[in-house]
Amino acid sequence: EVEDSGKGMRKVTIVPDEGEAREYAIPYGARMAAKQGMHLKPGDKLTEGSINPHDILRVCGLQATQRYLVYEVQKVYKSQGVEINDKHIEVMVRQMLHKVKIEESGSTDFLPGEYIDINQFEAANTKAIEEDGEPAVAKPILLGITKASLATDSFMSAASFQETTRVLTDAAIKGKVDPLIGLKENVIIGKLIPAGTGMSRYRNLKIVDMDPKPAAEALSEDGAAETVEA
Repeated sequence: EVEDSGKGMRKVTIVPDEGEAREYAIPYGARMAAKQGMHLKPGDKLTEGSINPHDILRVCGLQATQRYLVYEVQKVYKSQGVEINDKHIEVMVRQMLHKVKIEESGSTDFLPGEYIDINQFEAANTKAIEEDGEPAVAKPILLGITKASLATDSFMSAASFQETTRVLTDAAIKGKVDPLIGLKENVIIGKLIPAGTGMSRYRNLKIVDMDPKPAAEALSEDGAAETVEA
């Protein structure tokens, strides 16, 4: 329900199928996207314009936020006639959403307010449940490209990007150890990068020739043997 509250201000009332109705004030000059009697679902826009991705993450969840970010970036490129495969944008979006903020630590070693990699969070919760403990509670967070790059587990990779002094000082104070898993940190120290044949699983391979000898070689050997016997 859309009502005019005077002085150019409008008020939208959302009446859910169950529960209490909620009212939203529409700023002056904003163009309405919702119409009288329209059926809305969580995450739909009430006014024209871009949506704050943090609001989408809070209301609709992780996957909806990922789809929205990919769509918005693609919209800009396609408007200029540029075709880019989704996977390239998805790599960046994944990095922007790979952290969670701990709200309740449960039986884990995490601290409330700490930012943890989502894979590390899920592994710790799985271990806590297996030991009949309480899993931690966290909420996903959206980081900008700069913060996502600085939030990597490798302090050498982060220091090579931005805020070198702060990153190295923080690493020294906390006594961090770089696991040297990524590409950048291995390039910095001149080590073989863990990609392709540089991965540890391929370093100690023994190559065995399983193909039989060509017929020409076999004939030449037989001929040589006959000559010697003669």
